[in-house]
Amino acid sequence: MGVLRRREKAVTPEQFRDLISTLTVRVQDKPLDGQLEIELNQAIPPGGEIYESVFGACRGAIEAGWMCKHEAQGIRYGRVIKPGAETHGFSVDVVEMHDLEGPHHRHPMGEIDMVMPLTPGAQFDGRGAGWVVYAPGSAHRPTVTHGRALVLYLLPEGKIEFTGA
Repeated sequence: MGVLRRREKAVTPEQFRDLISTLTVRVQDKPLDGQLEIELNQAIPPGGEIYESVFGACRGAIEAGWMCKHEAQGIRYGRVIKPGAETHGFSVDVVEMHDLEGPHHRHPMGEIDMVMPLTPGAQFDGRGAGWVVYAPGSAHRPTVTHGRALVLYLLPEGKIEFTGA
């Protein structure tokens, strides 16, 4: 017998942008560092209203077909919001990964990640549900282990550099 999933309410790209702006307003003037990661995990924890609203909106948008509509090397992905005033200069990308390692990239201005496990126990870069913040100049090969997960990336000015490393 398969796992029963409730159907998520579909949101429009505009509704999703408005929801995300409630997150980006909180981080717009803060340094992207370990302190911000602690603050986000305390203020917007997994199971909390905002976290679950974003998670549900992502699942609904994927079901509606406008989010994660591209696929390469087993990764479903897409930039769903370009950087702009509505999102306080952040772009938003969402990826769905299942037990794999993604392409190496550098964060010129940093990166804020919201980790949303689709499989209980799934991890992103060794971390479970919640927030991960990478400082400006950091780099990594994003990796999901122990199942499937969605990861929402907030990138200042949309800046990311794929290195091929």
